[in-house]
Amino acid sequence: MTTIGRDTAAHLEKVEAPGSMLSTAAARALAVLRISTGFVFVWAFLDKLFGFGYATPSAKAWIHGGSPTKGFLSSVDVGPGWLQTFFHNIAGDPWANWLFMLGLLGIGLALILGIGMRIAAGAGIAMMALMWLAEWPLAKGSSNPLVDYHVTYAIAGVVVALTYAGHTWGLGRWWASLPLVQKNRWLI
Repeated sequence: MTTIGRDTAAHLEKVEAPGSMLSTAAARALAVLRISTGFVFVWAFLDKLFGFGYATPSAKAWIHGGSPTKGFLSSVDVGPGWLQTFFHNIAGDPWANWLFMLGLLGIGLALILGIGMRIAAGAGIAMMALMWLAEWPLAKGSSNPLVDYHVTYAIAGVVVALTYAGHTWGLGRWWASLPLVQKNRWLI
């Protein structure tokens, strides 16, 4: 092993890892949660970009001139009036389309790769909170108007970030060893 290889290996051993109480099986389960949650975001991005016909028909795909935000946000008809107005006003705006799509892709890739987990968790919370507000489950007579899939995805992001789930089957350990990340721990 070269000097560089030994130094890198020694440095990686010092990188923060899951606590001693986290079993191998638990670390793997968290990795599965991380990767599957990431795939939810990446799939939504791909379907809106190419229009695979699941949530977005091909004719409304972003690459065919469709808007990833217009259909959903312009049809918001629940919740307080000021909130409906807010969502209607940003529906289809280019900045909203780009921010939404970059958010889906960024959150999804970060979770799948196991890097930037804290940023992904924060962005995921913000995105899921806005989507929860747009659907306003409190007014729909939902079977659970408070904890729906938006809340569950946000919690999943926080859990995988706080448990360093990117270290198992991901690039989290390598990412955390980078000098920039070592100096700016919020990038973990």
